[in-house]
Formats: sequence, structure tokens, C-alpha cells
Amino acid sequence: MDHQSLQTTPADTALLGKIFTEARSQNGWLDRPVPHRLLEQIHELACLAPTSMNCSPLRITYLVTAEAKERLRPALAAGNVDKMMTCPVVAIFATDFAFAERLPFLFPHTDGKGFFERNPHLVEETAFRNATLQAGYYMLAARALGLDCGPISGFDAKVVDAAFFSESRLKSNFICGLGHGDPAKLFARHPRLSFEDACRIL
Repeated sequence: MDHQSLQTTPADTALLGKIFTEARSQNGWLDRPVPHRLLEQIHELACLAPTSMNCSPLRITYLVTAEAKERLRPALAAGNVDKMMTCPVVAIFATDFAFAERLPFLFPHTDGKGFFERNPHLVEETAFRNATLQAGYYMLAARALGLDCGPISGFDAKVVDAAFFSESRLKSNFICGLGHGDPAKLFARHPRLSFEDACRIL
């Protein structure tokens, strides 16, 4: 892929580098803290991006203490244990399947809560799609504000849900390490599909 052909200003190129062209999924971390205020700033930025009916079903649980991360350890695939245990912040991206309860606040000009009460078959699909979309926005916001991300799906969701969400309507979607990545632990970037392979114009 020819990133050099993008029509950008120097400022655009720098930002696109942070978010896309130079950004990588991390496998290890530098010993640098992540301020809690930075996590708030990431949320404040990412929550502005669109979701269906502004439903905003993403919920994030941050694990920052050793004790909290140890609760996660039994759920992790072997290859992800060190990656998550040594990460400054581990974010559990979860889906709130009771999202409609917040629609009178989030979407006040119409009865969104009633819509989903009348159409319960739409709840799961809407919640999962939009929470996943929000998690993608979140990682781009985190990169834009200077953090690296290490998302994983190698974990047992039932174990995570039992450990962290047993008394709620939340279910884990995926887990993401947040911090400053260690360049020495990166792998070579894998190939991507070309425009011709992945897209069509009708």
C-alpha cells in the first residue's frame, strides 16, 4: 500500500501516522504510566462519534491495579497473559444490552426506549454492532491522543463476565491493552487486502 500518495498536509500526515500508517497493535509495553485524566479525555473524544439512535451501548472497565489484572488472568489465552499482565491499563470493552434504559436521555426527541421494548428482537444486534463500533472509535481516539493499543480476542468471555459483570446486563466483547508500546516487541506488519480485493464500486 502506498501511504506516500495520500494527499495531506504535514499536520495531516503526522496525525494519520499516529492513527493508521505508523500505528501498530502492541505486544509489549514500556514502563510508563497512563494518567486517569487521559482515559477521560479519550472517552470525551470517542463518545462524539455516531451510533444508531445515539444508543451508546459501550461500557468500559479499566484494570489498572495488579489485583484487578489478576482477576483477569484465568480468562486469558496463554499467549496473552504477559501482554495483559504487564500493560499499564487493560480495558474490557463490554456491551450493555440494557442500553435502551438510557435512551430517554440520549435520544430525547422520540421514544427510543419504547421502540426497543416493542421490538426486543432488535436489541442484541443493535447493542453488539454499536458497542463494537464505539470500541473502534475509542482505539482511534486513544492513538490520536498518544497512546498505543493492543486489542485481543484470545480470552474466555464467560470467565470474564463471571469475574466482572455477574450482576449486570453487560457482556464482554473484547479486551484492549492501553499504554506506550515497546517497539522491540513488535512483529513485522502483516499484509492487507488491496482496494481491488476488498472493494467494489457499483
